[in-house]
Amino acid sequence: MTEADTIHVEAQALGDFLRAIVGATGSSQQEAEEVSAHLLEANLQGHDSHGIMLLPRYVQHVREGKLHPNVTPTAVRQDPSLALFDGNMGYGQHVGRQAMDWAIGAARQHGHAVMGLRNVHHIGRVGTYGEQAARAGMISVHFVNGVSGPPSVAPFGGSDGRLSTNPVCVTIPPATPGAQPLVLDFATSAIALGKCRVAFNAGRPVPEGALVDAQGQATTDPGVLYRDNPRGALLSFGAHKGYGLALVCEILAGALLGGATAWRPEMRERGIVNSWLAFVLDPARFGDVSAFREELAAVIADVKASPAADPDNPVLVAGEKERITKAKRLAGGIPVDATTWGNLVEAARSLGVNAMPATR
Repeated sequence: MTEADTIHVEAQALGDFLRAIVGATGSSQQEAEEVSAHLLEANLQGHDSHGIMLLPRYVQHVREGKLHPNVTPTAVRQDPSLALFDGNMGYGQHVGRQAMDWAIGAARQHGHAVMGLRNVHHIGRVGTYGEQAARAGMISVHFVNGVSGPPSVAPFGGSDGRLSTNPVCVTIPPATPGAQPLVLDFATSAIALGKCRVAFNAGRPVPEGALVDAQGQATTDPGVLYRDNPRGALLSFGAHKGYGLALVCEILAGALLGGATAWRPEMRERGIVNSWLAFVLDPARFGDVSAFREELAAVIADVKASPAADPDNPVLVAGEKERITKAKRLAGGIPVDATTWGNLVEAARSLGVNAMPATR
């Protein structure tokens, strides 16, 4: 993708545009605000794969009856500190926030909570929910699986897709007031599937070691996932380690909760189906929370004090790169490739949303 193929949109104007599109699918004002803010924040933090690129697909799924606006999670089982919710195939960003509200409240009361959410449309960037817990002073751990068409990630040693990109997230609240939380949020594949779509739309290669073609040969061409038949596959990060984590997500989030799993062909026609298992902990219940915060600050300071191998790239901790990217994009606008923008505009116009934000 060249600079000429990229537009930039001011964040507030883009947020207004997204909110209008989501609202036009039938969402309430609150739901439209939550979904659009979630997507916008993903782009602001540099996770374009989980941002506005997804909205045309959401619009399509609403039309097809695979995504239901304005639903709330239904409790399948609810004990004082453990709950399993059915998301009723609602907007994951809206339903997921409600499920996390319950988990945070339960952890505040009991010191810990285990929350499962199944049968929900795409929940978006998992780090959003970790940040929600961190703002409440809670530690959280998240395992997610997803089914969205044919599986895209090969098992270690395999050559075709058997799993999804199944993300893992861990968040730790800030050590001091005004500081930022530690937000570790990653796909178990070498890169997220959405990042392959971003690269494909932009006409650029993906990093080496991320993809194989249908013959199991290494490639940097994202078209093996979107153009070729038979398809290629993503690889797990860290060889057998990422594969092991992806399999754990498939079992804990999918199988344990009675959610969708990638091996079932009948699940692949339902749009985007996520299942999510979250553990939320109140650090104050483990002893002296002041001592924990002091040690947390010391550990982070010690790690960041390591001399940088590249003076232009100092040591960071999880979440810092996203905050740096957000500051740049708030100042200079959010970059969007021409294909993604065209798809978004087409989706908007199909819903009667014709007021477009200014671009440059």
